[in-house]
Amino acid sequence: MIGMIFILTYCVIGLVRIILQLPKDDRRKFFLSLINPVTMMKNIRDIICDCLLHVKIWKRNKLLGYMHSSIAFGWFMLIVIGHIEVFLYVPHRAKFLYYPIFFRYFVAETDTTLKGSLLFFLMDFFLLVVLSGIFLAMIKRIRSRFFGMRRTTNPSFLDLVGLYSLWAIFPLRLLAEGFTADISGGSFLTKSLNHVFTAFLGNHVNMLPTWWAYSLALGVFFCVLPFTRYMHIPTEILLIPLRNAGIRITNARKGLAKAQVYSCPNCGLCIDACPMGVMKTNIKDTTVYLNRQIRRRNENRIEEISDKCLLCGKCTAICPVGVEGDKLRIAQRSIRKYGISPDCSSIDTSGLIEECNFSGPSDGKVLYFAGCMTALTPKISRAMCSVLSSAGIQYEMMDRDGGICCGRPVMMAGRVEQAEEMIRKNTEIIKASGASVLLLSCPICYKIFKEKYRLEGIRVVHHTEYLKELIDSKSIRISRNDLKYVYHDPCELGRGCGIYEEPRKVISEAGELVEAGKHHKESICCGGSLGSLSLGFDKRQPMTENALNNLTAASPDVIVTACPLCLSTFSRYADRPVEDIAEIIDKNMARQA
Repeated sequence: MIGMIFILTYCVIGLVRIILQLPKDDRRKFFLSLINPVTMMKNIRDIICDCLLHVKIWKRNKLLGYMHSSIAFGWFMLIVIGHIEVFLYVPHRAKFLYYPIFFRYFVAETDTTLKGSLLFFLMDFFLLVVLSGIFLAMIKRIRSRFFGMRRTTNPSFLDLVGLYSLWAIFPLRLLAEGFTADISGGSFLTKSLNHVFTAFLGNHVNMLPTWWAYSLALGVFFCVLPFTRYMHIPTEILLIPLRNAGIRITNARKGLAKAQVYSCPNCGLCIDACPMGVMKTNIKDTTVYLNRQIRRRNENRIEEISDKCLLCGKCTAICPVGVEGDKLRIAQRSIRKYGISPDCSSIDTSGLIEECNFSGPSDGKVLYFAGCMTALTPKISRAMCSVLSSAGIQYEMMDRDGGICCGRPVMMAGRVEQAEEMIRKNTEIIKASGASVLLLSCPICYKIFKEKYRLEGIRVVHHTEYLKELIDSKSIRISRNDLKYVYHDPCELGRGCGIYEEPRKVISEAGELVEAGKHHKESICCGGSLGSLSLGFDKRQPMTENALNNLTAASPDVIVTACPLCLSTFSRYADRPVEDIAEIIDKNMARQA
């Protein structure tokens, strides 16, 4: 009861604090979502799938999924069936919170044997399910590779206390119920154990020590839970409705950010996923350790980890509870108020509308924004312009002479106000062009224009999407060759924007498409990301080589990407051609004589 009262009080206070920390509009949005039938059903479904059944982990690794769901769902069912027993047999005791948990003990005290073979069977069955999960957890602690994990986190002292008390709860419950099964009732598991105890120990064994041990294990687990990784169990139940309400991170240490940090289960899946994990010295710069340092308020390590991150988003994509590691880092950076990135500090957008020399509004006009990185890899924009001209598309280049930035570097540095000013000026330029389509070659620019700009009436498309549209509409015709192509999913285009199939369909028109070892949302970052503020060039080479090894698993002739930064990075170390998707189409386009 001490442990139960403590954890319930702690959770209620924490819940109230997190909700109060939300901005007023987000608070209103959250409460309205709770009475929305559609959102309510989604909350219930997600809580069952994510918190009890761990469906996401099942999809990643079945053994790991079973381990988590057997403990979570099995424990939940023990509580539910325990309450059903109390309501059926001793409804006047239902008001006591502890009674369903220690039902077998109190029934045993009455010297009355209850009848309910189905409930007895279910209680034994789910106790066995939980015990099997505990057994697998012990194996995972010794040999995580059996569960598809090369590395796991190092637990703190309190994590170990929580872990061992959790492991002790259910074996002690089995022993306790085994001692009393002949009085309180039982089934195949507890009855069998009772026969063994009776045969070897007789009928006069004191059963109290096992019940006390079970009670103490529960109490210890509840009391240390808020200070361990296991706080994710109650916090995730809050995180799900916050996420489904459409709440976004607005403060680095409060509200949704705090809920995400405390929802982190410290499972360590992000360690293997992180491209920096190739370097063993960078393992403790992963999201799981960032969350741990935020909870400990270790400011120096928080700053170091946040600055080093590539912001590739892979940890976010694979996290089973939806912790947004990349957004947490950007939020942490904003606390320190960095100045504008040198790449953008000299940009003067005041006269760009006139400099672009737009010819005025016209139906179907395309405004092509190549982006800063494409300016450093001009063959991409040349290929794209060639395709557009061959297709008869009327277009203008917004940044033909360079000098325009989408604002992403400023955002990554946490300078929100400066980024908003840049967005405002760029929006004026785009709207003044009279274009109906804004075409991007850089996934970073594409994501920013798509999410941060308000361009009503203007369609924002990446050149992979536009190339597919040109092929589908037969505006261009592609001649197929005998080459094998492998496509690299850029972080911002794939995980960031969900564009996976369009580029693959485009490449398949030109030749045979083979897949990398890891692809789609599991794609490995090229290592050249501008997201890191402190990661040295020497640290990036192993990441790039690791990504190239993944891409060449099926022995392709050409590596294809759709990001100028990935193209530039891979070209330094690749042992075969690296080309942008626009180059592939331009080379294989059937031109009329």
